[in-house]
Amino acid sequence: MKIKEIKLYGFKSFPGETKLVLNAGITAFVGPNGSGKSNIFDALRWVFGEQSMKALRCERVEDLIYVSPDAKNDANFTEVSVTIDNADYFPQFGGEFEIKRRFYRTGESEFFLNRVK
Repeated sequence: MKIKEIKLYGFKSFPGETKLVLNAGITAFVGPNGSGKSNIFDALRWVFGEQSMKALRCERVEDLIYVSPDAKNDANFTEVSVTIDNADYFPQFGGEFEIKRRFYRTGESEFFLNRVK
């Protein structure tokens, strides 16, 4: 079982949609300080159900939603989805599945498994 793809939308420092495709083997996230490496791992923790804002390095759940520097292009929600390749372990369930979590500024939260709420 391995993570095949991570999609972020409006999550912390990631405006709009960001898609990370992870190939087989070892994957490393490298970049200068402040480029969002730790936010990728925060996104993974959050989509898998993390409830502690301290563990996600923020004070309130609303802090997970992208805020633009000029406040004109703020996101209204944040969304993280992870596609997992499970063909080696559970082939009877298909080759892969997707877990998605979404949170709106209004406070509403949603979870999806294979695009079903």
